[in-house]
Amino acid sequence: MERPGRRIWQAVAFLLALSAVGAADTTQMPPPGTLNYVEGQVSVEGQKQTPKSVGTTYLEPNQVLDTGNGNAEMLLTPGVYMRVGANSEVKMISPGLADTRVQLDSGSAMVEVDELFKENNVSVVVGDATTRLEKNGLYDFHANPASVRVLDGKAMVFEGDQQIKLTKGRETLLTEAQPLSKEKYNKQLVEEDPLYRWSKLRSEYASESNVETANALLMYGGWYGPGWYWDPFWWDFAFMPGDGMFWGPFGGAFFSPWWVGMAPYYGYYGGYRSYYHYPATAAKSGQVAPPLARSVAPAGAAGLKGVSRPMALRGMAPRAMAMPRMRMMRMAAPRMGGMGGFHGGMGGFRGGFGRGR
Repeated sequence: MERPGRRIWQAVAFLLALSAVGAADTTQMPPPGTLNYVEGQVSVEGQKQTPKSVGTTYLEPNQVLDTGNGNAEMLLTPGVYMRVGANSEVKMISPGLADTRVQLDSGSAMVEVDELFKENNVSVVVGDATTRLEKNGLYDFHANPASVRVLDGKAMVFEGDQQIKLTKGRETLLTEAQPLSKEKYNKQLVEEDPLYRWSKLRSEYASESNVETANALLMYGGWYGPGWYWDPFWWDFAFMPGDGMFWGPFGGAFFSPWWVGMAPYYGYYGGYRSYYHYPATAAKSGQVAPPLARSVAPAGAAGLKGVSRPMALRGMAPRAMAMPRMRMMRMAAPRMGGMGGFHGGMGGFRGGFGRGR
């Protein structure tokens, strides 16, 4: 006999999926400038934004995002997040995938680059200077006083006929009538900044959303390649790399569906769903060997020596490792009719919440 609780969780999942599909156009790739998280006072062109705006609001050319006592996360190209601090103003200059340019007019913003292709041209304009991001990493921008910091990665800064290359641990002050120069910054002060701490927390959530979505794709299909995939449980777009896994600048990991078995796994603790977080340093040094794994090293696992290929790659681990409630939530929509499945190319849901088993 089916337990009453099972039906309740199925109904909850169905309503969540309905709300998610209604909230965001998940059949299309979200364009650069799409809001992915809103907290506090945030507006676009004077229109107040709320958490319900996530996935539905995006900046068109010359439109402005303002924050008062709040923060906002905006998607740029797949794998690139722009996080805007309090009392800041950001204008979209060009929302193209091959030419993405954003202007910081006041306040501060931080850009996390988890994946960048050579065809991407992602730039941030501050004053008369344009900074082109050239490598995965973490970049910090301030409008007053104007400055660019590279916390990790590499960037080229152009101002008039000057240009300078910045690498990890360096900044340049964008002062009028002063030549561009490289300087060291106080790392401790940066890490105490509210925007840095908020960005780090959002990055951790992005990593967990990736794991959640990758598991769903592995279990029920709908994988069409790298890009943004709508996650109704975290209520945001999760980034999905095309293959393998890699570490973000804050230490969080991002997995393709075929490698998600390497992720912190779901386990049983008193009937509650739990994450088991392995330190990034341990995983990189090869000290992590998740349970339910085969002793076969994954092909091309750079920096992951000794980590075994999980059974998830054989389609076995998700059922054994997922909590029953989460599994019911994932399976509810297929049983109730085709609600959209994770669709891809770089999109969200299409054609059934997933393939039912």
